[in-house]
This record gives sequence, C-alpha cells and structure tokens, in this order.
Amino acid sequence: MVAANDRTAVGFALSAGNAHDAPQGRNLLTMLGNAEPGSLLLMDRAYEDKKTRRLAFSLGYEPVVPPKRNRLKPWEYDKAIYKRRNEVERLFRRLKGFRRVFVRYDKLDVIFLSFITFALILDALRLC
Repeated sequence: MVAANDRTAVGFALSAGNAHDAPQGRNLLTMLGNAEPGSLLLMDRAYEDKKTRRLAFSLGYEPVVPPKRNRLKPWEYDKAIYKRRNEVERLFRRLKGFRRVFVRYDKLDVIFLSFITFALILDALRLC
C-alpha cells in the first residue's frame, strides 16, 4: 500500500502469500509516476533493496529508509522523518479493525480488494 498520510491510501495491490512485497511495491511506485524532486518517500525496511531505492531516485523521490544492519555500505537517513512512518501504520491498524480484512475470509482476490476499498471509504467517511 502507498499512503499519503494516516487517512489517505493512494494505491494498493495484493501480492502472493509466498512472494516478497518489494516487487509489488516497485509496481505501485511506477504507477504513481514521477514526483517533484525532493519528495520524501518513507519506506519500511522490507523495501530497502537497491532496485527499489534506485527506482525511487529515478522517479524523483528521496527514499527515507534505514539500511539493514548487515549492509556493507550503509547510508544516512533522517531519523526524525522516519519516525513519521507510524502514520501509515495507523492506517493499517484501522483497516485491521475490520475483521473481514484482518482474517481474510474471502477466497477471491477481487472480493478481498473490493472490501479493502469499502473499508477505506468507511474510514474516510468517519472523518465527516
């Protein structure tokens, strides 16, 4: 999922249960297209691989992600900005409040994606 803040999901997609999320994350970034140079992109450590960071830089984003501990050449990142990643985690927490999302009763991906969309709409309407 790509989110602008704790209330706004920009895009999301499902990945296979036995597949890594990074390739799907790169697809979502590609769908977003180019950004204004210097736009920050807060990412989880699961997305800190070279391909994802290279794609983020090429699209105009500045990735803010800590390097894994076993990196030979770790990079510097803004720890204060990275702490704001919890805003996106709050969006996930509210989505998991819907039992149907948390447990995933639906067998078909299209039904599950539809209910996630419905849950995001309900969450947005709660603000009104």
